[in-house]
Amino acid sequence: MFNKSNKQDGSKYGSSAQPTTLIAEGARLQGDLDFLGSLEVQGSVVGEITTDDENAQVRVLNGGEVEGKISAPTVVVNGHIKGDIFSSKNARLAAKAVVEGNIYYNTLEIERGAHVAGNLVHELPATNVSTFQQENKTDGKNNSTASSGKK
Repeated sequence: MFNKSNKQDGSKYGSSAQPTTLIAEGARLQGDLDFLGSLEVQGSVVGEITTDDENAQVRVLNGGEVEGKISAPTVVVNGHIKGDIFSSKNARLAAKAVVEGNIYYNTLEIERGAHVAGNLVHELPATNVSTFQQENKTDGKNNSTASSGKK
């Protein structure tokens, strides 16, 4: 009865649950880490953190430390990071966050008390329509013939 809902939709993790990887307080991971779902860092990670999951989230909690690049759609920081952050969706720096590196983001939220020693770089998604429209305007006449299908 209880296992039925997890297997009905055929997904690996049930209908709404995603796996969570935890680096617990006192644990130290040295090496690159690739994950799916959610990653919570309460301990220490020395290495690159990446994911191919477009819904993934990294949370560096208070007391957690990462020394290396983080690349994930959503990154929430309330610990210490030495390295660049690449967040394709949302980056959030909580009050006790310390980031020593650049933050590349689509949307950014910073609470009072957070500290960044680096650059904040706003990056638009690769499928931005306004970029395409600007390219069309610069082409002038050639563009109108290309869009009508004439050569």
